[in-house]
Amino acid sequence: MGSSRRKRIAVNVGEGYVPGLNAVFTGVVRAAFELEWEVMGIRDGFDGLLFPDRYEAGGMVSLTPEKVEHPVALSRGILGTTHPMDPFRAQVVDHDNQIIEKDLSDNLLERVEASGIDGIISVLGPKELGMAWKLARKGLPLVCVPKAVENDVAGTTLSFGFNSALSYVVETLERARTAAETLGRIAVVEVLGTHAGWLALQGGIALPADAILIPEIPYHLGFVATRLQEKLQRGWSVALVVVAEGASPAKGETLLLNEGAHVMDRSGLVAESVALELQRRMAQETFPLVLGQLIRGGNPTAVDRQLAVGYGAGAVRALKDGRNGVMTAFNPPDLTFVPLSEAVNRIRTVPLDSEFVQVARALGISLGD
Repeated sequence: MGSSRRKRIAVNVGEGYVPGLNAVFTGVVRAAFELEWEVMGIRDGFDGLLFPDRYEAGGMVSLTPEKVEHPVALSRGILGTTHPMDPFRAQVVDHDNQIIEKDLSDNLLERVEASGIDGIISVLGPKELGMAWKLARKGLPLVCVPKAVENDVAGTTLSFGFNSALSYVVETLERARTAAETLGRIAVVEVLGTHAGWLALQGGIALPADAILIPEIPYHLGFVATRLQEKLQRGWSVALVVVAEGASPAKGETLLLNEGAHVMDRSGLVAESVALELQRRMAQETFPLVLGQLIRGGNPTAVDRQLAVGYGAGAVRALKDGRNGVMTAFNPPDLTFVPLSEAVNRIRTVPLDSEFVQVARALGISLGD
């Protein structure tokens, strides 16, 4: 890289929108322009580089401070997201007009060099970090920014997008509880959390809920029903049970499961089965409610805006310092960089002795164990 050439970096996004995504662009572009670097956005993950002919205006777009001046109003489609975002298994059409998977990682590295890109900042979820780690090992100068509404990225205390999702969850849980109390029923609300129960646990504590079921603690609904009955006998109102979609019954637990309706999409299965079983055990009407992917929408909270901007600026600093194959991480009070090898193939789950678990127990919330 000649010293006379203006440095050029690129930014792209993995699968799925999360609140605060556009603020990352603001952090990247503002920090880069302070260094007099050029910033390009790669459309649809790496597709803009690998398949530029698919795009009428080209596979990359110039990102300037003017374009990211108002991150909330910035078009969510300015770069786009793709699934799957994996150049090692890119989908292409062969000579027989069949879609096949092909390793285009070498092609990607060639396109990066030909495009004069000196470094890439990828905004990724936990499932894509392994792919990024392999690209970094092949020589791609890459820094990752963690995004996850479930806050399940290992190596960082807080992924941007989680705080916004949590705020929406708490607001919706409050509405569900009010409706349940009015109707004299128990609302069983399912939130995202396939492997990690942060949303269910922290959202449930905020109300507080009467019971919270998370993937980390296998549940006995007999214990839950008994605990809720005890509260009713003491004159307490019982109206809200929060479940993570990955919560599962303890070994030997028998539930009424209608799995046939959830073969393709497991969303709602836990809420439905828990609601049916509690209704059977308690002789009290229940109703299931599934928040699902709705929590990904809306504007980011102040926490997520600040975190996303900081992550973007931090990623630029990492490239400036010559770091490669790292992820920006917020471990209070510091914004640090962790090797991707420490984040791949891992999930940030709720420790059984965590402060949040202890708080839930202190509040008398049943965790099903």
